[in-house]
Amino acid sequence: MNDLSKYSLEYAAPADDLKELVSSFYWFRADIEETQQTERADRAQFRFLLEGSGGYEFSDGVYMDSAKITVIGPTTGPTIGHVKGPIEIFGAGLQPAGWGTLMGAAGEQYSNRLIDATAIFGNGLLDVFQTIKMAKTMEEKVAIGNEFARALLRRAEPAPFWFTRLVDKWLTSSASPDINDLIEESGLSKRQVERLTKRFYGAPPKLLARKYRALRAASRIVRREEADGEAVEDAFYDQSHLIREIKEFTGITPGQARKAPPELIRAVAEHRRKLAGKVDPLISDA
Repeated sequence: MNDLSKYSLEYAAPADDLKELVSSFYWFRADIEETQQTERADRAQFRFLLEGSGGYEFSDGVYMDSAKITVIGPTTGPTIGHVKGPIEIFGAGLQPAGWGTLMGAAGEQYSNRLIDATAIFGNGLLDVFQTIKMAKTMEEKVAIGNEFARALLRRAEPAPFWFTRLVDKWLTSSASPDINDLIEESGLSKRQVERLTKRFYGAPPKLLARKYRALRAASRIVRREEADGEAVEDAFYDQSHLIREIKEFTGITPGQARKAPPELIRAVAEHRRKLAGKVDPLISDA
């Protein structure tokens, strides 16, 4: 069953002091019995499963059950969420610097995998879970989420913001960013750049550039922005390259994105676009 006709999705920007650590907050609810939904490749996520149960099937075929409080590592391909509802999730996207500060471990080690957050941060998280669950509005949940993020992040060693700012700028500088530009501007060796992007972004630079190129293109197609400015196809070698890349990172073809995108992919693209000006363009555009 894939019906999401009875669902609610809200997005909100984090507090200003958290914007380089948290990409956005979201609250998803669906009155369903059972469903499978495809999520496109994305940054790491911190999720509270407030109601329902399920798990995630990652792009390499590995399935993992979701805990009540789950950290999902950066994903490099589409993920299928298997859900038994009714379902309610409150989550936060983790910026690369947020991942590095919060987790410490290399993002590549947990790419396309999930972790029970209580195994890392302790059962005290269950109190936060109950507080978020009891909150009635998005504003209340986001306020709790902001304080929770601050409490966790202040314990940790800050990630190198200079590097994540540089990579984010590089990823948005061009439809097809050149890794040599990143190496030159960073002043690091190719090996050092690759090591740091794997740690904070969960992927080497070339894969990272391909991922966000495909996500930007797919989002523009879903939101019907293809006629605005540069054509989507211009960022790819040819039509077959466009189709192959978008399918690899989103699980759907450009044709499906134009005619009948999965409801969750469509909703996420539209809601993130509404955050333009409040969050990094890498989030709102992709």
